[in-house]
Amino acid sequence: MKVAVACDHGGFPLKQIVLAAVKAAGHQPLDLGTNGLERVDYPDFARKVGAAIKAGQADRGVLICGSGAGAAIAANKIRGIYASVCHDTYSAHQAVEHDAMNVLCLGARIIGPEVARELVTAFLAAAYLDTGNYARRVNQIHQMEAAL
Repeated sequence: MKVAVACDHGGFPLKQIVLAAVKAAGHQPLDLGTNGLERVDYPDFARKVGAAIKAGQADRGVLICGSGAGAAIAANKIRGIYASVCHDTYSAHQAVEHDAMNVLCLGARIIGPEVARELVTAFLAAAYLDTGNYARRVNQIHQMEAAL
């Protein structure tokens, strides 16, 4: 699986950890920046990850900012991108399995390197369970997205 990874300046301290975790899980990371601690805007990097997924250059994405919240809000504005902040392993895999999440958002000022590794591993190991209540609810989300 190809995984787009991007961050703003607040997420930069965890970016190399996330890139390494993607590789360690047997996947191919696509580094979309930022490449330093200079102040940048997280919506620009959410757009890069979303565009990579929509263009088929990546299957999933990981966005990192200070809290994860801003990146998630920005990413969810892109049709077809389903992003959430997950700072526990249950949510990191359950949001994929039940909700078809395709972008994991992390807060570098909230979690440390080992938790980030575990979250990325759980996220990438999960697969959407396209059946029953899960499919019905995700279809409702798709209908909302198309209507609004």
